[in-house]
Amino acid sequence: MTEATLTVSAPEELLQLFGPRDQHLRILRQLFDVTITHRNGRVRIAGEGDNVNGALRALEKLRHKIQKQGGIAGGDVETAALEEGAQPRDGGKSVKPGASAGASGEDIQIRHAGRRIRPRTRGQARYVDAIREHDLTFATGPAGCGKTFLAVATAVEALKAGQIRKIVLVRPAVEAGESLGFLPGDLRAKLNPYLRPLLDALGEMVDYDRARELMEQETIEVIPLAYMRGRTLNDAFIILDEAQNTTIAQMKMFLTRMGERSKMVVSGDATQLDLPRGVTSGLHDALRRLSRIKAIGVVRLSGEDIVRHALVQRIVEAYDDDDHSVSARQRRGKVRVVAESNPNGEEALDR
Repeated sequence: MTEATLTVSAPEELLQLFGPRDQHLRILRQLFDVTITHRNGRVRIAGEGDNVNGALRALEKLRHKIQKQGGIAGGDVETAALEEGAQPRDGGKSVKPGASAGASGEDIQIRHAGRRIRPRTRGQARYVDAIREHDLTFATGPAGCGKTFLAVATAVEALKAGQIRKIVLVRPAVEAGESLGFLPGDLRAKLNPYLRPLLDALGEMVDYDRARELMEQETIEVIPLAYMRGRTLNDAFIILDEAQNTTIAQMKMFLTRMGERSKMVVSGDATQLDLPRGVTSGLHDALRRLSRIKAIGVVRLSGEDIVRHALVQRIVEAYDDDDHSVSARQRRGKVRVVAESNPNGEEALDR
């Protein structure tokens, strides 16, 4: 039996390290098969020698990340543990990044700026596996859960492996609840604000000069959705971002652009709808219409898959909680109005 101790005196840092209801500690205990206890600012780790040392290194790495960015998420804990030699236990909830139950278990093989791209949560691992296994994949989920980033990473992986000839990144040109008015510059300058998130994701895994060269060769295209009309794309990896802001007609047009030996990924966040009031989202409609086609992959990510700054997960949860409360009050209000206007009471509501 080996023991190690980590001293953490700051209460806020300790809360971040342990996670809500000690969920971060539970992940480390399971992955390293160790016991972790805390008393008077001292975190004690006990177990087999290599496991204890690995858990200690993971905790130190997580503590450094908390000090640097203000917090961590569950995905950070699992990533840190696996980087320090943890092995998921059979039947446990953890998986190696890039894997899901019955999947290949491989990371996305892109090395850039000294790091390897990899899924960081189970949901993200399922997402990558779905993309690899299906020609068409839909992904929904809140901001920060890697919908765009992992799709672009998987596309770059396929391009480098010679599985496709080009990548097409697509986004509807819809303003996020604001009127931007006249934008100066040529067409490229006008469209750049809408397409910037896709370019940012691309820049995380391809050097700027190389990305510009690929774009000049049209090996990588970054275009607004309207420019997809009339095209058929063969040997391509096509990604539609912010798909919740498409209309039904736009979504149908996009999906029917798929050619031979091509893949499509459609991603969006149902809570960030910027379409005019009364216009049905093409993403919502497509998920309903196409739900019975087994060859199509559908992945629904959640707040647990958020891997941005730790505050993003809390912000999303706060908005979700408030929305649920408002909806509940509205439902109760409608029932009261109906009941008060109906002298027969509750029985009439059942008719």
